[in-house]
Amino acid sequence: MAEHIDYIEFPSKDRAATGDFFVKAFGWSLTSYGPDYDAINGAGLDGGIDQAPERVEASMAIVRSDDLDDAEKRVRAAGGLITRPQFDFPGGRRFHFREPGGNEMAVWMVKTD
Repeated sequence: MAEHIDYIEFPSKDRAATGDFFVKAFGWSLTSYGPDYDAINGAGLDGGIDQAPERVEASMAIVRSDDLDDAEKRVRAAGGLITRPQFDFPGGRRFHFREPGGNEMAVWMVKTD
């Protein structure tokens, strides 16, 4: 298995305020990807601030995989509950799941087409 945590998302009701806080408090920079999402740069781990209506409620660790379908099969077999089926986003494809202890996470892969 080549999976590893390589991204974290922070949900926000006010993306601009959250981003401004991270910039001022920690010196990170941001890259905007539209009205609901900013990528975080310089934090030691890639991340983003999500203001979209369908965002998750808590910070979410995201695991990178080379085979999304296989990762989903293994998540299901290990007792994970899929909370958002596979979907495309700029640069990749991913799904969300809840592990048996209650943490919502995601698995993503780079788009190959």
